[in-house]
Amino acid sequence: MRYPGLLLLLLVLPPVTPATADDHLFTQLEQQQISIATPGLFDRSLAFTIDFSHLKEGSYSFPLPIGKARQLKDNYVEISTKKGDAVKAMFDGVVRVAKKHSTQGNVIVVRHANGLETVYAHNAQNLVEVGSRVKSGQTIAIVGGEAGHTFCLFSVMVNGNRINPATLFSLSNHRLYRQTLMFRKKESGNVEVTVVRGDKESSPRESMLADFDPRVSPFAHQSSFTIKFDELSDDEWAYPLPNAKVISHYGRRGGRSHTGVDLKTRANDNIYAVFDGVVTMSQHYSGYGKCIKIKHVNGLETLYSHNSKNLVNVGDRVRAGQLIALTGRTGRATTEHLHFECRVGGVIIDPAKFFDHQRHELRKKPLTFTKQGGRVVVR
Repeated sequence: MRYPGLLLLLLVLPPVTPATADDHLFTQLEQQQISIATPGLFDRSLAFTIDFSHLKEGSYSFPLPIGKARQLKDNYVEISTKKGDAVKAMFDGVVRVAKKHSTQGNVIVVRHANGLETVYAHNAQNLVEVGSRVKSGQTIAIVGGEAGHTFCLFSVMVNGNRINPATLFSLSNHRLYRQTLMFRKKESGNVEVTVVRGDKESSPRESMLADFDPRVSPFAHQSSFTIKFDELSDDEWAYPLPNAKVISHYGRRGGRSHTGVDLKTRANDNIYAVFDGVVTMSQHYSGYGKCIKIKHVNGLETLYSHNSKNLVNVGDRVRAGQLIALTGRTGRATTEHLHFECRVGGVIIDPAKFFDHQRHELRKKPLTFTKQGGRVVVR
């Protein structure tokens, strides 16, 4: 059992029934404040779970079904679409906030009976009022934006804390992950989100990530293994720095070995996890500066360094395409860029074996990795 401590917590603590809002139960502060603690949410227990694996048809809707979503820093999602599109409620709930905000324009906050709250901002027009009961998929606003760009700024909150949206749904195909999530209140007041169980029939990918142990070497029980990159769907991989150009390739550089590829766009650009995996390092690391290492479920390990800010912590389970850091020049660097490395069984491998840096694409072909002494042969 991969999560004995978490499952024990589920058994010891009584089940939590999140406070359900009613038309007249919101205080004046709740109606004005976007981020605010949910009354009663953690009164009886430090944790509660939501089972998304058996939702009924029509009980979930992506806010802009035909929009294009990308994750921003601080757990915001920008969903770009065309002018006049309808913004939909994600789950059933009650409108807690419907007002014009000083920085987020027309904003709506919906409190859901499952304990989540969803935020829809920069709307051209709000179509619901405080106390309105809404259904999943119901139109609650007309999409707006700013500076000629049409988009909805969306986020998910638990007890006033924005949580990583990529834990709940795929940014590429908008699908809600069929899994059970635990939400635990920490002493700091933050909320920790953990995948407790995935539906092995409908969501093998989520189950694999939940069960993955990053301490186990891919060569622990075999001398070779194969990764079928050609069978990966578009939401199962990501290029680490979209629109980047290579400023230094893998190999020899100035008489020294350059163990990765240097990719450059602009300062504080988004860096993404390339595959599903677990964060094993997130700290300042010598000449690498602020550095992140991820062990992936497919057997690879990747490193992202010189970051201006790390956005994930050790132990976090991340999905392909999840925002993990911002580009910088920390450590031994002369310009803002991403130094990206790949390893298999601790052995450094040229990232170009996996990625086409010109097209920013994954090389869709199977590769077999064989350990021979201290080397790893790739075929």
